Amino acid sequence: MGWSIALHGGAGDIPLTLPPERRLPREAALRHCLELGVAALKAHRPPLDVVELVVRELENSPYFNAGRGSVLTTNGTVEMEACIMDGNTQKCGAVSGLSTVVNAISLARLVMEKTPHIYLGFDGAEAFAREQGVETVDARHFITPENIERLKQAKKANRVQIDYTQPIKGQTPQETSSTTGDSQIGTVGCVAVDGNGNLAAATSTGGLVNKMVGRIGDTPIIGAGTYANPFCAVSATGKGESIIRATIARDVAALMEYKGLSLKEAAAYVIESVPKGNAGLIAVSATGEVTMPFNTTGMFRACATEDGYSEIGIWN
Repeated sequence: MGWSIALHGGAGDIPLTLPPERRLPREAALRHCLELGVAALKAHRPPLDVVELVVRELENSPYFNAGRGSVLTTNGTVEMEACIMDGNTQKCGAVSGLSTVVNAISLARLVMEKTPHIYLGFDGAEAFAREQGVETVDARHFITPENIERLKQAKKANRVQIDYTQPIKGQTPQETSSTTGDSQIGTVGCVAVDGNGNLAAATSTGGLVNKMVGRIGDTPIIGAGTYANPFCAVSATGKGESIIRATIARDVAALMEYKGLSLKEAAAYVIESVPKGNAGLIAVSATGEVTMPFNTTGMFRACATEDGYSEIGIWN
């Protein structure tokens, strides 16, 4: 038994021709966040603190679909959501519909620790953020030129986009270079376990490009996009509707608990049960196992274990 950590920056149809100027900054961000998490685990920080720390850092990066990089709704607004869960106690907190909160994951933790509830959304969540004194900014902070262009192209194609989508057919080279097609931003998440088997999971997202106002995805739904219990911690990414239908995160834990499957066996079975091109996940077990399967073209991901193994990857 030993500590382990995994994190992701979203899954989807990531082209193998992804240019270096789009790939390298995201790999660097994953590497930085992995090093941050590893240092925290080595310093014996609780896994709940570790996953919050890492996801906050990912939210602060403009390269992923969470926090600063959140994509826009059909109305051109931002509605962020996040969830955090402690494996041993199974305490959890979730938020949706945030438009001014800098770090949604920290507000989710405050919901867990400071309220009798699990899930707060929209105006109520924003009011709670102000009450707790968490950092907020004008909503325009999150509306970047890149995300305005992504929304424009999604509307032009009349589609709601998963985090990673290949270029829209018919685009000119100039359009393709600057739009949703190869923009490569994705939902973020982190799972961690310490040397005593304590587990935690955290996930944060801006949702789908051109999503309806008020749409809620898998990220803040316990058992769908985020779950942790004494067996494992799981964070999912991909198309939220498919992940919710399959209760991906909870099913991994259930297969371990009730069928006796290993973490890798359980995660592989769950991902195979979801329609191809829709999902990926990261997971760690109480014994320090780590797995990062996906059925999309790629998934930005990274992991490390106490025995010295580490990995940063995008494709198979």
